[in-house]
Amino acid sequence: MCAMYLHDESTAEDAVQETLLKAYRALPQFRHDCSEKTWLMRIAMNTCRDMIRSSWFRHNDRRITPEELQLSTQPRFYDDQKEELAQAIMKLPRKHKDALLLYYYQDMSQEEVAQVLNTSPSTISKRLKHACEKLRVLLERGQNHEG
Repeated sequence: MCAMYLHDESTAEDAVQETLLKAYRALPQFRHDCSEKTWLMRIAMNTCRDMIRSSWFRHNDRRITPEELQLSTQPRFYDDQKEELAQAIMKLPRKHKDALLLYYYQDMSQEEVAQVLNTSPSTISKRLKHACEKLRVLLERGQNHEG
């Protein structure tokens, strides 16, 4: 999740470490009103957003593309379709991208995604539907430009 947000392996690793530190420090306040995974995802997403807003991040070269990320959990290559999909996802509005990444890439239920994003499951359902529609348009537009 952090790698998709930040487009940089080392920055994503820093975000994961920061997330785990924040979670460890906040563990006594964890109310168990959601799963640990949901709680950690919320912290991770907020950490990534904080990093993006920081002055260092804005002045750093962010031209790295998702296909250039080489995380140990991923194969060292992307096929053309995965690359195109990853780039299209990153072009989505934040609310659609967040819902899509949590639901499909983190394998969370719509209820868990709703908890992370502090909204209702019906809103998440609508966001996922709109995200898929927007992705379809972006991907079709990309294929039309190749011919």
